[in-house]
Amino acid sequence: MLQGYAVEDVRAAEAQVRGRLPYGELMQRAARGLAAVVRERAAERRATGVVVLAGPGDNGGDALHAAALLAGPLKVTAVGIARDLHARGLAAATRAGVVVHHVAPDGPLPTLVEDLLSRADLVVDGLLGMGARPGLRGAMAAALDAVPDTAYLISVDLPSGVDPAGIRPPGTTSLGDALHGRCVRDAARAEETVTFGMLKPAHLLPATEPAVGRLTVVDIGVPTGRRPVVERLEPADAARLWPVPGAGDHKYSRGVLGVVAGSDTYPGAAVLCTTAAVEAGAGMVRYLGPRRCADLVLAACPEVVPGPGRMQAAVVGPGIEPHGCDHPDCDDQVERVREAFADQELALVVDAGALPLLAGWLATGGRRAAPTLLTPHAGELAQLLADVGEDRPTREQVEADPVGHARRAAALTGCTVLLKGATTLVVDPDPAVSVRSQADAPHWLATAGAGDVLAGVAGVLLAGGLDPRDAGSLAAMVHGLAAGRANPGGPARALAVARGVPGVVASLLRG
Repeated sequence: MLQGYAVEDVRAAEAQVRGRLPYGELMQRAARGLAAVVRERAAERRATGVVVLAGPGDNGGDALHAAALLAGPLKVTAVGIARDLHARGLAAATRAGVVVHHVAPDGPLPTLVEDLLSRADLVVDGLLGMGARPGLRGAMAAALDAVPDTAYLISVDLPSGVDPAGIRPPGTTSLGDALHGRCVRDAARAEETVTFGMLKPAHLLPATEPAVGRLTVVDIGVPTGRRPVVERLEPADAARLWPVPGAGDHKYSRGVLGVVAGSDTYPGAAVLCTTAAVEAGAGMVRYLGPRRCADLVLAACPEVVPGPGRMQAAVVGPGIEPHGCDHPDCDDQVERVREAFADQELALVVDAGALPLLAGWLATGGRRAAPTLLTPHAGELAQLLADVGEDRPTREQVEADPVGHARRAAALTGCTVLLKGATTLVVDPDPAVSVRSQADAPHWLATAGAGDVLAGVAGVLLAGGLDPRDAGSLAAMVHGLAAGRANPGGPARALAVARGVPGVVASLLRG
């Protein structure tokens, strides 16, 4: 499992180790690890030279010491953008024969440096680290803008300019919005980030992760004996968590999942949700919904049992119109959802149209005691916060601070919140519990019906006995991997994602 730690905990852990080592040893370990990665990427790209961007402080020191280690086999040029560079790092680079161009941070970028960067194939970004305030200005921003899209940019510890806590400043838009340019929304956009010892929240959280690129962790001997603030499941965790039946199991002991989904307007949601549940290995799936939807569900999945009965968990909401419609079945679906809320022994996944119904039910004094997982996207989360009495944030505000908004929703509802997105978050109502963050899906998964599939998989895991936090994060992981496997490198329709779930699960269980 990947784990990210609060910046103050990272600093404390590094200081503790630094106090036991000879002066500068921790930086030398980081520089050796960084240089090894740069050499490997240079060999892969057949690059003969590298440009190192160095700023003030320890990040610049790491970059300059790495430049000294790289000089010789590679042609290394450094650009120092600071009033004062790290003294020992600068001395080491100079002794190794590295040409260092000094640039004033508030001045223009010299034409010579701009030309050097525009021709670069491999660039190391050591401008700013976790001690700097977020954002890039002046010559630093200009230098990163001068790096061409064809170059491979390796950031040291963090992409320069990102908030190490993983929060984007108000008023900015997603780091992932822009496809071109190196200085994106006041932060570097790296192909790879090389970090040392302990991950920071910025490496794993959605507001900043798009800038990180490939993440490489170098062990420099800093122990992680602190509580992480963010976690990410890896394949070994999936194999440990997935409920695997034993010789004595039967369909009821494996978990029966009810699905309250679909409407006259959105019948496909019922098909996608139940298909995903069947493919994910539910002991039994019961469908409760309109006759037309039931006919479509049974045509797609004859294993599904229509009608009420014994259930361990239910998915409520996909394709449901919470405010009713002209079709009489709509009122029936809304009533089924409310009945599910009131069943305090039934674990629930609450999705889409059931979210505003939950807010209304909570407003009447209702409270869920059974495990409950809410699965909104950013727009739905903004509306949910308004529905439960908060000032309504914009979708952009939710995307700028997804953790903060998801935590507020979890606290107000008493439910675990899975906030869908390119990086999906799972937030527990207890603020002391680490946030889970999964980024396993290709961007092709942003397609209609994908959320219905995710809800079905999460429901099966709840029915199988997992708690909402594990069910949500594991479902997000498998859902994302199934999307990548459905059509590698190209579009993936939601139904194909559902069909890909069994193969992904089998692969994860094999290890």
